[in-house]
Amino acid sequence: MPLVILWEDLYIMKINGKTQLVGDKVILVPYKKSHVAKYHKWMQSPRLQELTASEPLTEEEEYDMQKSWYEDDNKCTFIILDKGCFEETGSEEQSMIGDTNLYLNEDEGKSVAEGEIMIAEMAFAGKKRGWEAMLLMFRYGVECLGIVKYQVKIGMSNTPSICMFKKMNFCTVSESQVFKEITMESEVNETWRTWLNENTKHFSIVPHENEDLG
Repeated sequence: MPLVILWEDLYIMKINGKTQLVGDKVILVPYKKSHVAKYHKWMQSPRLQELTASEPLTEEEEYDMQKSWYEDDNKCTFIILDKGCFEETGSEEQSMIGDTNLYLNEDEGKSVAEGEIMIAEMAFAGKKRGWEAMLLMFRYGVECLGIVKYQVKIGMSNTPSICMFKKMNFCTVSESQVFKEITMESEVNETWRTWLNENTKHFSIVPHENEDLG
């Protein structure tokens, strides 16, 4: 199922900028300027800084980061909305609960991606929102970006994430004592793709009107 990525297909974030993914309990929308203020507030949390191995930024730096992600051809980012909250309020900002990313790469000419997931709103932790959002992102990567292998890097102390990716049929391929993290991978073979489709029965790709991305 490998897909050759042509030059005109490389503007991943810009394509993603007009796309939303709709699942059962979550909606994934492009990361926009209007999301930055809440995202910046999240990232002041020492807990989230540790889980994401990131340093705190100023709000101005966060806006610059959002713009750079939009312009980077090798990054695909979605903000996770709680679907129920969004249907009730109609507000993306009020419905934001986290984000999910793919970092695109090549391995021996094949398209691979490193995945990330963060549920920032503690009220939604442990309620399968992260599980669904990550699987929606993986399916989008397979069907629209031609991804043939996924990789995740997780802090050794992040037991819930390690357990989640094991349930997604990822296997540990290496451990770094220096960075205190493990690397897990999953090949997009027919068996895994069938499992992915069975676990994303609520999956649709719809247009997203977006005026404030870059």
